Amino acid sequence: MNKTESAYSQHLELQKRAGEVLWFAFDAVKLRLADNTFLSVDFFVMTKGLELQAIDVKGSMAIATEDAKAKMKFASDKFPFRFFYVVPVAKKNGGGWNLIEV
Repeated sequence: MNKTESAYSQHLELQKRAGEVLWFAFDAVKLRLADNTFLSVDFFVMTKGLELQAIDVKGSMAIATEDAKAKMKFASDKFPFRFFYVVPVAKKNGGGWNLIEV
């Protein structure tokens, strides 16, 4: 895990302790989109409402490539999960995380 992913993992652990998240795993699932085309998101998360979320952590949305965005959109149409990007909110703006649905 890089620094941002590690920080988000800590956030998920706090949510798990609070009962908001039942389970999460880092780099656990590789989705086949087509022949020789795959998507691996950073975290799969199961919420207390039994919703499975696929979350890709970015330092900012500016670093998300067009290819990655296209794969995430395609996957969101193909699989029964909710797909998100998550980016950190600057401490001067209150900190935390911004969850952006695909």
